[in-house]
Amino acid sequence: MSTYNFNIKKPLSVYYVLILLCCLGLGTQAMVAQNINFTEYTGEVLDADSKKALVFATLTVDNTNVTTITNSEGQFSLKVPNEFKGNSLTIAFLGYKTKQLNIADLQPEKNKIFMEEFVMALSEAQIDAPNDAEALVKETLDKKGSNYLDENTVMTAFYRETIKKRRTNVSLSEAVVNVYKTPYSSNRTDALELYKARKSTDYSKLDTVALKLQGGPFNTLFVDMVKYPKYIFTPETLNYYDFSFDTSTRVNDQLIYVIDFKQKPEIIDPLYEGKLYIDAENKILTSAIYSLNITDKRLASQMFVRKKPKNAEVWPTEVSYRVDYREKNGKWYYGYSNVLLEFKVNWDKRLFNSVYSMSCEMAVTDWEQNLTNAIPRSKDRMKSSIILSDEALGFADPDFWGEYNIIEPEKSIESAIRKIQRQLRRGKIDNGAAAAR
Repeated sequence: MSTYNFNIKKPLSVYYVLILLCCLGLGTQAMVAQNINFTEYTGEVLDADSKKALVFATLTVDNTNVTTITNSEGQFSLKVPNEFKGNSLTIAFLGYKTKQLNIADLQPEKNKIFMEEFVMALSEAQIDAPNDAEALVKETLDKKGSNYLDENTVMTAFYRETIKKRRTNVSLSEAVVNVYKTPYSSNRTDALELYKARKSTDYSKLDTVALKLQGGPFNTLFVDMVKYPKYIFTPETLNYYDFSFDTSTRVNDQLIYVIDFKQKPEIIDPLYEGKLYIDAENKILTSAIYSLNITDKRLASQMFVRKKPKNAEVWPTEVSYRVDYREKNGKWYYGYSNVLLEFKVNWDKRLFNSVYSMSCEMAVTDWEQNLTNAIPRSKDRMKSSIILSDEALGFADPDFWGEYNIIEPEKSIESAIRKIQRQLRRGKIDNGAAAAR
């Protein structure tokens, strides 16, 4: 059997995970005055029968671009401008019936939204799909100019990156960024502008090793495979995959083809495997969930680790991606993506190794047409080499985000932030007492 070896571009997250022997101090964030012209609603989105949390469900204020998603515990926080309080709220989740609620009927806190699973008839689940799954993927990518946003837009997005040592949160960075998104038919790269950022890190949990993710929001932005197919599917690399149809499903009451893909056995270099969710009627990619083949530990380490301590062996054990698209007025656009990187650090002369996970996610929470096609000056744009934790300040301002929508933090993240804040306050008190003496 013939084998092939080739070069393929990878998302920045593949290249730019750094492990450095350094620790950075925490800064402080000044208070920012905000005019309260919105109402915040919090709650959970759950399966109506099992009461299971629905992760990454989308909540959108009708007739607006205001939206958010649920976190990994099914919880959400949605800030609705007061002018839209009379609108409806649409909740959508893959495989479930779309639900609409009047925002006026919601309580500010502890809303429970139950979703009913869409039960497909056997004949519909096994509906005759096109004979060639690869041809359908090619057709979907070729139609991006007509099915996706064809105008310049400015999107407001919330970005979060976390580091965990096993199950313990040790670092969190968050930011609001402006995404100057070009039409999907354009080859121009989107521009990013950092608006607000903050961080919290417990360096005592990092084994004297500070992990940094280079690329920041670009890591999630480049998971938009419709806009950036060069990172996964090009006319050349499509031929390196096997595509097949899985059982169909529904989202927003539309029939969705589910396509499995994985690299062919004769391909040596690591590629991806996962699922593509394609609107059956309009040939639109609505979502993709996939992971990188990292069975070659040595090669995977070379791809991901830029620097490391001399007395440690470091390699990734999981690399996974997700991207979701949203629709308005018949046009689709990037709405949410996440990246998960899990690493093992095997130290010389230590009995036990360390396990770290680094995850980042970004959600578009609002957008408008960029009528002037203006973009930030070069010096004001984020660089693809950015390390967000170097740019961010500390968690000091409870009103930091103002009216901006964020992804509701997990309980474990909230607990970690409170713990680190207590440690910082104790440190300041001890330092003050020492200075007084």
